[in-house]
Amino acid sequence: MELISKSPDGPIETRWERHRFHLKLVNPANKRKYTILVVGTGLAGGSAAASLGELGYNVECFCFQDSPRRAHSIAAQGGINAAKNYHNDGDSIYRLFYDTVKGGDFRARESNVYRLAQVSVNIIDQCVSQGVPFAREYSGYLDNRSFGGAQVSRTFYARGQTGQQLLLGAYQALERQIGAGQVRMHPRTEMLDLVVIDGRARGIVTRDLKTGKIETHLGDAVVLGTGGYGNVFYLSTNAKGSNATAIWRAHKRGALFANPCFTQIHPTCIPVSGDYQSKLTLMSESLRNDGRVWVPRQAGDKRAPESIPEAERDYYLERKYPSFGNLVPRDVASRNAKSVCDEGRGVGETKLAVYLDFRDAIQRLGAHTIKERYGNLFDMYERITGEDPYKVPMRIYPAIHYTMGGLWVDYNLMSTIPGLYVIGEANFSDHGANRLGASALMQGLGDGYFVLPNTIGDYLASNKFEKIDSSHAAVRDAEAGVNGTIKKLLSAKGTRSVDSYHRELGKIMWDHCGMARNAGGLKEALALIPKLREQYWRDVKVLGGGEELNQSLEKAGRVADFFELAELMCLDALERNESCGGHFREEYQTPDGEAARDDEHYSHAAAWEFKGVGTPPALHKEPLNFEYVHPTQRSYK
Repeated sequence: MELISKSPDGPIETRWERHRFHLKLVNPANKRKYTILVVGTGLAGGSAAASLGELGYNVECFCFQDSPRRAHSIAAQGGINAAKNYHNDGDSIYRLFYDTVKGGDFRARESNVYRLAQVSVNIIDQCVSQGVPFAREYSGYLDNRSFGGAQVSRTFYARGQTGQQLLLGAYQALERQIGAGQVRMHPRTEMLDLVVIDGRARGIVTRDLKTGKIETHLGDAVVLGTGGYGNVFYLSTNAKGSNATAIWRAHKRGALFANPCFTQIHPTCIPVSGDYQSKLTLMSESLRNDGRVWVPRQAGDKRAPESIPEAERDYYLERKYPSFGNLVPRDVASRNAKSVCDEGRGVGETKLAVYLDFRDAIQRLGAHTIKERYGNLFDMYERITGEDPYKVPMRIYPAIHYTMGGLWVDYNLMSTIPGLYVIGEANFSDHGANRLGASALMQGLGDGYFVLPNTIGDYLASNKFEKIDSSHAAVRDAEAGVNGTIKKLLSAKGTRSVDSYHRELGKIMWDHCGMARNAGGLKEALALIPKLREQYWRDVKVLGGGEELNQSLEKAGRVADFFELAELMCLDALERNESCGGHFREEYQTPDGEAARDDEHYSHAAAWEFKGVGTPPALHKEPLNFEYVHPTQRSYK
């Protein structure tokens, strides 16, 4: 299978504008003839559904939550990047492009990244027009703060609730289209399969989570904005409902899955507190603007942090990376936290934590200023840990957060299945091997508001669509497959809960395909996962029935998909014999412990083709060419 990216050539500054001009358009009067199915209502899906409805298309929108505004995008805290250069500190579209390609360790497609930097400035204007309450300076101008991987202040924010406020803006736009009749909303509805007819995506099979009813919804194109797959690790910063089922079922229908091993470890999370913890809580990276990261200089130092004098503290990020200090990218900060803890210098009861200390910032700026900037984050930390971060340092440790891998898409955001578009975190396109902080919200809204509404029209205008209904053989086949899977799960009648299997799978993944990987551990995981998956289907216990509200059944199907995805992630990590970004193979590192890329052999996106459960997938490679940001050894020193 040849991967055709459809990336334009010519000067990178004008590629998107020229590409848009050459896309075919749908006459405004003809848009009402087309139906587009949008799965997911986070920043990517919600903004896409609202924009497509505004353009005049008929949109069917689906989410498994009880309301579109409960999508996981609401949990994002720290901010959204945009190259506005309001601080006059040297930022530009090109610098945001450069920082993003470099931050992703040169494993992203240049054309996509530059377009993302271009539309970033439009996103802020769009959101301000919607009433998103971004923080402002005393003069009234929008405020910015710094984030990891950049030496300029380009991150717009709304205290520690940026995702919530941006989602409410998209939600209002979506509700307007629902009220106008352009968008029909299907809450509490989960996509369980993709309907492919004559090689094109023409619909989805869903389950009503309240009644258990299996239904098929048909249209002319399908858009997946269903987020990432970090919950394959069980413990992550994702909402418990976040899953990979939509993109995985699409993958099994023919959509290639790209770079599945590229998972991001966030350095600023509240540490694990017990064996039966169900999820982890993120502390925004924005805290590293004013908080200083440190550990005791001596291993085994059990003194309270306030009792450790300055001379006996190691501010290791400031020491090792003087140019960026505590604002190094997430992958660098995470590996260094693991390293000092491995040396025995970790803090807290488990010794798997480092300090994030605001003492100096409070002395310099005053507690009132710190409260204005981070008050709700400090309150959340105190509620969870019982410790007051105004008085004692926060304890943080890296955790699974974001996934850079996802379904492969071309420049138009279309997967290898014609008519199937993938946006936001569900695709692989813009972040390479490591996402810079505050860029997830940027990509989601950029895809939904500005990219997809332009590119999807070209597909619709270029093809003729035969009318189909639920009697079609492909529809019956997809529905039968969904019903068969549900029946198989309910008939297992085993002895172990879904969560117990999920937790065991997550531990395998964290130990062998987590913050650090090596060939031996990945091979061990590839031996353990199939055995555990086989046991799962034989001995899982799913309570209740299929024709009712049944959260046990919901989780069972999602975990079944995680087993298959986990195997692909380990295979991809084993095949990529280099370290880059969040993919850190211990065998491939520089003398000072940094990631060592192999550009000669691995400057490509690895896109995997499904060949059947238990059958090795086929690997296809999209070469990555760098005309503007030439690959070099990343340095933040």
